[in-house]
Amino acid sequence: MTVWRSLTLVQALVTALVIFLAQPTTWAAQGEGSSDPAIVLRDILIASCSQNAKQFSEFLTARNAAAFAAMTPSAQGTLLKRFVLLNQAGNPRAQRDADGNLEILCVTPDVSTELHIGKVELRDNVAYLPLVVKDSTDTADANTRRVIMGLVKENGHWRLLSLGLLLLDLPTLAEEWDRAEIQNNEKSAVASIKELSAALEKYRVTYARLPQSLGDLGPSSTGAPKSDHAGLIEGELASGRKDGYYFRYVIVGANEVGAPAIYQLAAIPIEYGRTGTRSFFRDGTGIIHAGDHQGGVGTLLDPKAE
Repeated sequence: MTVWRSLTLVQALVTALVIFLAQPTTWAAQGEGSSDPAIVLRDILIASCSQNAKQFSEFLTARNAAAFAAMTPSAQGTLLKRFVLLNQAGNPRAQRDADGNLEILCVTPDVSTELHIGKVELRDNVAYLPLVVKDSTDTADANTRRVIMGLVKENGHWRLLSLGLLLLDLPTLAEEWDRAEIQNNEKSAVASIKELSAALEKYRVTYARLPQSLGDLGPSSTGAPKSDHAGLIEGELASGRKDGYYFRYVIVGANEVGAPAIYQLAAIPIEYGRTGTRSFFRDGTGIIHAGDHQGGVGTLLDPKAE
């Protein structure tokens, strides 16, 4: 199932918009093709498929490029994923159809999308190109999306301008995307605390004690799990940082073998106001609390997280 099927109409518009934002190859590599809007859009889609944020920014106007650069890496990544209706980087292939129009296939292990570029309509320094986006397995075109991409010439190069009648205005949209990203990050932080709790309890049963650090729960590079690399969680979470939050683990009380040691977990926004606003705290009884501490650590007095 593609990302489109789970998006609301508004999200779908933003998603498609993001799609166009997220593709770039350098104009130097494009050579004379940079004068052809269809070639530029092709390269935009190819870069979007491979989720290259650096190249993506090269296809934005100066104003939008500055706003994109100010976004968090997580927010940038989310935009790039949405652009080609996929949730992971793909392998792009470009070719021409029987009518000579450009088409791109973005292939991933789970699903692939087809992107078909129509004939260019030029109006002075603005170019409009019809784009058809579909799941490659959707032979009935049940979830096909048709949009008009707008490009504008800035300093002699074609840059992304609009999706249909909606101008691409990243400075204005950045706050909305940040809010959406904060909500996703906060949900992820709660899920990560629960995952860490389950891993800690499994570690306690296996080794008859609690680990000294979250790193002890991570994967082993040598194969078999052991007490300092138990293989209970993936490496990113074991490092104590994930999806805009960093995680603190504290053992409360004695930690001798067999002792009923208690632990606390905290999740704090890495960048308050950008990656999250609420701090989360799991107390010794397993209850998760949530509160806005301006980027500080949560406490037992915070309300229960919903």
